[in-house]
Amino acid sequence: MGELVLRGPVAEIVSKGAVTAEDVLALRRGVFRDGVVSRTEADALFAVDNSCRERAPEWDVFFIEAIGDYLVGQEPPVGYVSEDNARWLVDAISRDGVVCSRTELELLMRVMEKAQSMPAWLSAFALQQVAHVVTDGDGPLARGRQARPGVVTVDDVAMLRRILYAFGGDGQAGITREEAEVLFDINDRTVEAENDPAWSDLFVKAIGFSLMAATRHVAVDRDVALRRQEWLDDTSVDVAGFFSRVVAGGLRGYIDAVKTKTGVENAYREKNERFAAANAAAETICENEADWIAARIGRDGVLHENEKALLRFIKAESPDVHPSLVPLIDRVA
Repeated sequence: MGELVLRGPVAEIVSKGAVTAEDVLALRRGVFRDGVVSRTEADALFAVDNSCRERAPEWDVFFIEAIGDYLVGQEPPVGYVSEDNARWLVDAISRDGVVCSRTELELLMRVMEKAQSMPAWLSAFALQQVAHVVTDGDGPLARGRQARPGVVTVDDVAMLRRILYAFGGDGQAGITREEAEVLFDINDRTVEAENDPAWSDLFVKAIGFSLMAATRHVAVDRDVALRRQEWLDDTSVDVAGFFSRVVAGGLRGYIDAVKTKTGVENAYREKNERFAAANAAAETICENEADWIAARIGRDGVLHENEKALLRFIKAESPDVHPSLVPLIDRVA
């Protein structure tokens, strides 16, 4: 990759090591009046962000907006984050797997929230940023944090939920194995801590649905993504009603929602029916899932409270559990 050459106002801002509100306004009206339209322009904004310790509040707003729009909305289909762009973003905002600043962490979150499709590993990477602060006190979330490392706070749970909901924008009814592994890692490192009660609820339900929902995520191709955009633009589709049924009913709500005779079927019916069928089949805990959960639970030889709660949840919600998991469930029955 060639060396980045900065010109004009961008070069001047980098050379002085500070970006003012006036600088941001000039960038909006001048160099970036049409937004960020190329990787070179995006790299130039990162050069400003990395070089300027003194910055007006307007900079963070502009930076997050400009890079987010570039990654998610510059080329059709709108809402698609490619593998290449995801790798570029992670390389730009992190060092050794840890995001460098709160601004860049917020950029990651905005990209995930705006995107309709992205690589599954990107959500796990975002969850790892919470894991870093919870377990080791590292990363941008550690600045100003009151709790000591090893404790899950209500703010940690809120960030975890935000990440999981962001990736769920592509119709994920459950969470991916990559996401579940990060949640288990957090739980393993905080089993004896005075965690916020919301952590137990999130852990149990997220892991439980990861086992019972069809979570094999494949980034959509251009044709499928474009058809999704047609559905969102179709005024005959009750998008709000569709998602309200999902939120109200959880996994079952999703299955019911996709079966409802609405305008959604114009663009999305076949995929939704396949997904609903896959979810119904996935409510059964199969051998592979049972082996994974059995290996993760009780690694230290002790069944801790969140793990017991998870097993009780599986027993209550799954109609059929693989025999290899039954002995663990019987221990908490």
